[in-house]
Amino acid sequence: MSENAKAALTKSVSFLGMGIMGAAMAANLAPAIARSGGRLKVWNRSTGKAGIELAKAAGAEDFAHLKDCLAGSEIVFSCLGDERDVGSVLTGPGGVSEFAAPGCVVVDFSTIGPKAARSIAKSLASADMQFLDAPVTGGDSGAKQGTLTIMVGGDLAAFQALMPYLETMGKTIRHCGKSGNGQALKLANQTLCALNLIGVCEAVSMAEELGLDKKLVVDVLENGAGGSWSLSNLGRRILADDMAPGFATNHMLKDLRLAFENLDPAGRLPGTRLAFELFEEAMATVGKDASQELGTQAMIKAYQERKAYQEKELAPGRAGDRITLEWQLDTE
Repeated sequence: MSENAKAALTKSVSFLGMGIMGAAMAANLAPAIARSGGRLKVWNRSTGKAGIELAKAAGAEDFAHLKDCLAGSEIVFSCLGDERDVGSVLTGPGGVSEFAAPGCVVVDFSTIGPKAARSIAKSLASADMQFLDAPVTGGDSGAKQGTLTIMVGGDLAAFQALMPYLETMGKTIRHCGKSGNGQALKLANQTLCALNLIGVCEAVSMAEELGLDKKLVVDVLENGAGGSWSLSNLGRRILADDMAPGFATNHMLKDLRLAFENLDPAGRLPGTRLAFELFEEAMATVGKDASQELGTQAMIKAYQERKAYQEKELAPGRAGDRITLEWQLDTE
């Protein structure tokens, strides 16, 4: 980062949402702002989160009440849950549109889909605030290392003004055009991630069926034409039976649901729908209450379950034929 960019980090900034991603991003942002004389304030809907302590250890100030966190801030970052969570915090009663200062710029890193992003942008504009949708990819490791890819939709001048802040959290940062376009690119990314993971799970399953050392799938193939981030990172987690979430399966299901709702009511994404079913099956192996503890690499559990059914001479069937879960799509 240039000296001019460092000097620009002087504003009072609020960061809302101290989950796995938000806390790590805030922890990278806080010291950069502090060195330039700025101030980072953080808030989370629920108290006692480990992420709050991580951000505080990096120099951020924790606030229990949203109104206090927003007071005096010229920039508001948020990394929340789904489109309902984001809409509630940013534009709902007692939210950012009510308590933040007119003229501030609001940047949301959540994945909420282009329709929701454009609706929020319109609502915030009526409160004299600018909105940038800026979903990220790179997982928990990218958030910790400050190497995220950040895809931004909205006003170009606002994007350029915030680049010094974004550069503390990401490595590849691109303006994608009008409001909602960052979300559109993120949904394309999630489709790539989901379908890449199908390939990883099938390759590992194939190796096991053929009596091959499964480690060879990652160690040898990751640098070949079939290599991918999913193979190098999630493939290793699968081999270690490490299902801890870098990115949780229930969040991926939410993102794929957004792809269907924003684009695909007629079923033009058959591969994405297959991935959705496999993630559902994986979550069903542990039950809804424990599902948030599964990373996307837990898709392998669906393949293991299908193999078990086949070995018992039972057809694996579709996930929706055996279970009905609250996140399942209504296809009627």
